[in-house]
Amino acid sequence: MKLIYELPMEIRQKYPDMLLGKTILYCLPVDLNIQGIFKDGWIAVTQDYILHFMEDCEPKVFVIKDFESFESTSETGNGILIGRKNDGENYILARFSMRYVPRYKFIARALNQILTLGCAKVVSTEEDNVCSKCGRTFAQGTTFCPACINKTAMFKKLFKIASARWYLYVIVTGVFIAITVLRLINPAISRDLIDNYIKPQNPDTIGMLKLVGFMALIMVGNSCLTIIRGRTMAKVGAHMSKDLRQMVYEKIQSLSLGYIGKRKTGDLMNRITGDTDRISNFMVHMAPNVINEFMTMFGVMIVMFTFNWKLAIIVLIPVPVIIIAVRMFRKFIRNLYRKQWHQSDKANSLLQDIISGIRVVKSFGKEKYAIDRFKQESKKLADITVYNEKTWQTLFPGLMFIMGLGSFFIMYFGGRLVLEETMQVGELVQFTQYAAMLYGPLHFISFFPRAISEVATSTERIFDVIEQEPDVKDSDTPVKHDITGEITFDNVTFGYQSYEPVLENMDVVIKPGEMLGLVGHSGAGKSTFINLVMRLYDVDEGSIKVDGIDIRSISKEDLNRQIGVVLQETFLFSGSILENVRYSKPDATLEEIMIACKLANAHDFIVKFPDGYDTIVGERGHRVSGGERQRIAIARAILSNPRILILDEATSSLDTNTEQKIQEALGRLITGRTTIAIAHRLSTLKNANRLMVIDKGRKVELGTHKELMELKGIYYRLVSAQTRMSE
Repeated sequence: MKLIYELPMEIRQKYPDMLLGKTILYCLPVDLNIQGIFKDGWIAVTQDYILHFMEDCEPKVFVIKDFESFESTSETGNGILIGRKNDGENYILARFSMRYVPRYKFIARALNQILTLGCAKVVSTEEDNVCSKCGRTFAQGTTFCPACINKTAMFKKLFKIASARWYLYVIVTGVFIAITVLRLINPAISRDLIDNYIKPQNPDTIGMLKLVGFMALIMVGNSCLTIIRGRTMAKVGAHMSKDLRQMVYEKIQSLSLGYIGKRKTGDLMNRITGDTDRISNFMVHMAPNVINEFMTMFGVMIVMFTFNWKLAIIVLIPVPVIIIAVRMFRKFIRNLYRKQWHQSDKANSLLQDIISGIRVVKSFGKEKYAIDRFKQESKKLADITVYNEKTWQTLFPGLMFIMGLGSFFIMYFGGRLVLEETMQVGELVQFTQYAAMLYGPLHFISFFPRAISEVATSTERIFDVIEQEPDVKDSDTPVKHDITGEITFDNVTFGYQSYEPVLENMDVVIKPGEMLGLVGHSGAGKSTFINLVMRLYDVDEGSIKVDGIDIRSISKEDLNRQIGVVLQETFLFSGSILENVRYSKPDATLEEIMIACKLANAHDFIVKFPDGYDTIVGERGHRVSGGERQRIAIARAILSNPRILILDEATSSLDTNTEQKIQEALGRLITGRTTIAIAHRLSTLKNANRLMVIDKGRKVELGTHKELMELKGIYYRLVSAQTRMSE
């Protein structure tokens, strides 16, 4: 995200004394004055000052050290940069529209760093949601600009994927050439048949039979070649669809949770399935026909100009009009279909949400509400589709009419030549057939912009995913490491939006084999702490080390293989209990799985099912209870025999009796393993060696239960509150 704009020259020239000898650290535009009226202005930050320039106003200078802290916040319809002085009073330093809010959050953070650290270290890692070329805002869920994308380069990439099976395209091209040659022969035979053999005064039945037989043979050959072409392209299409789906799916798997979390599930699914199918169909049906039709068109034009160049020119009179019309409507049609795909994504995403949350829908009796919402989105999609089809069905017949004008010219001028006996009837028939063959490709070309619009939109959406660089990826030389278990947070700062840190200046060392309990209010940063240990995200500042090695240097596969996780939101895949437990170790034996389930106190309830370990849990595990899902998840973590164990409310869904048994199992499990556990019920952390209290993203207390109780701080108050609730 851009934080250093170029201060306009007129301001530099008008106020040279204010800027003399000052290095501008950050410079951003403002588009509102303090009263909220639209005015153009600028905010420049130096090491010591905040400079505020606004049109029709004298510039203001604020001394940074006069303030205690800074904050950028959102109001109704606009944002403000606030400076808070020692007397507790807030001063509005700048006001701006909502699009600048994220940038000014960076500025507020940089100003606070100047106050506390003496220098600003803020560097934006966020990407602008606007095109750097034209300034247009990207569509939701995308990072490309439809107006500026290089279409030629995009299709080159697409054909590069298709070239993996180039030999099939060579076969198809050869077949197309043969089909074109056969199509060009037939009109010549028709002319010869009419002019030389169909004569009542001089009949030649044998010769006529030979020509008819030859035409039938050409038709048979053409049919056989068409079959070969169709079978070959079916193979090409199946392989290409598979390759595209694998590419998009593998890319999504490699991308970080930060990227995936900003996209709707339905949208991503539509890219993997709908868009890849659309591209595959284009490459199978449209692209080969383009080659075929263009070869036919050029072949026909050569024959026509060789035969009678005057009539050939007459035939081509409508062509420039068609080409101009196609170019005029191409962008318009493409925008129509881009809107249609966008609305289709919204409808699919809503459908996916409703089906995933069907229990909530039925629990609150909101079936009618869910139906109405889907009806609204479906109606919007239907309205856009109807409008698009009406538009196309209006334009297309018009183009066809213009194209058909050439046939009237041929019949008129050709008929006159026949009457003048400068052309024979067979020659006119031959020329008419060639003209019809020419109009076929022109007809196809007029339809082509619609197909191009569809496939271009789908290609953009697919490459928007494929060309994404993962935020979290292995280094150039990843290290294979057998983890002992020491985890070190060294001045770690991280935010899901880098201008809003969730954890800040976090320092802690977890010893090998130690169990550290994380305590704090909801939203304090506990889950973020374990997300960073699992390297679902990379830190913005500082480092996390495992056994003294930065986890960014350790192979992700090697790191995740040695971490066992039981998350707060237990997720089971659709399948059997056996498959879900085995997920963490695909080569595990049945004996190993049963031992893990016994340790998790899951074996007893599993064997009571009629199908035992082969019991199907249903989508998201809805056929087993919450406590049973939790224990299956614990068994899955136990099976992987991790060196680092992460428990996020691992016993939250269990009754008191089951929780006691699980606590005993976990007590055996954590022996010799480094464990990080989150629990809101503090009694479940009784096995923890140390407890760390996190408040507003910072470590505020660290020690044993006894030490923290003696401090009488946040932990003491949490324990006291839970004790009172229990009483």
